[in-house]
Amino acid sequence: MKIKGIVAATFSAYKADGSLNIELIPTLVDKLVADGLTGVYICGTNGEGPNLTIEERMTVAEAYIKAANKRLLVLVHVGHTSIHESKKLAAHAAQLGADAISSIAAFYFKPSTVQNLVDCMAEIASGAPNLPFYYYHMPTLTGVGMDMVDFLKLGEEKIPNLAGIKYTASTLHEYQACLGYKNGKFDVLSGYDEMLLPALAVGAEGAIGSTYTFAAPVYLRIIELFRACKIEEARALQAKVIDFIRAIIKHPSIAAQRAIVKMLGIDLGNPRLPLVGLSDTAYNELKADLEEIGFFDLLKMYSAVKQMA
Repeated sequence: MKIKGIVAATFSAYKADGSLNIELIPTLVDKLVADGLTGVYICGTNGEGPNLTIEERMTVAEAYIKAANKRLLVLVHVGHTSIHESKKLAAHAAQLGADAISSIAAFYFKPSTVQNLVDCMAEIASGAPNLPFYYYHMPTLTGVGMDMVDFLKLGEEKIPNLAGIKYTASTLHEYQACLGYKNGKFDVLSGYDEMLLPALAVGAEGAIGSTYTFAAPVYLRIIELFRACKIEEARALQAKVIDFIRAIIKHPSIAAQRAIVKMLGIDLGNPRLPLVGLSDTAYNELKADLEEIGFFDLLKMYSAVKQMA
């Protein structure tokens, strides 16, 4: 299986008391289906997987799979500081009918070599041997920044269900090398929204990102323009994406993106500590910045184009 198009790395939803707001998931899924996404990636970084209990993560996975009802692929992130718990989450995802599983490297006691990393991922992937497994490469968060081509070389021997990598790093040359490994044997999904166009230029066909949750029509237009060889137009639209991402990263990224989802009509509640939501001042500053660069107008325009199509 190779995933084409874009997959939203969705955010967790909480009620005022801090408990999960599972009831909101069908609304979010319906929006993503309407926006034209290929799938959802749940309980990852933006989904605050490490901030949820094992039981909560299982509940979230069940809710997404039920709401998606095969209209979207559901990729379940099962990464945990405990390999045992990761394997349990993998088995649960398979039992529910997930389309794929994924895991980040352990981020407290870290893998020390590529082989050690492969051994860890093999143990996790064995919990769901019939599901495609994607290693989630995000060295800026985990501190595990090993050579991913070496990972594929060793991984293909040790992980029978290795499908590829969720590649969330800015090293475009290594990303391209992973795409080209054994004539494209593995599915290497681009993980930096602000680098979608460069990733397409070196051969990407699929991508996973957080801002796809609320701005998918813009990114889908970039893909359409690229495939139509309208490179200047694609470049101009990617530049607009970078403008609104630069507005986001003036603030804590997850909090700012959750605020944007609220601005668009879906209140996800406040994230869990140690994450905090934006203050009223920061919320208003972000909204003003987005209005100034025309983000909401841009989104409205390409959402309308998507609906007409």
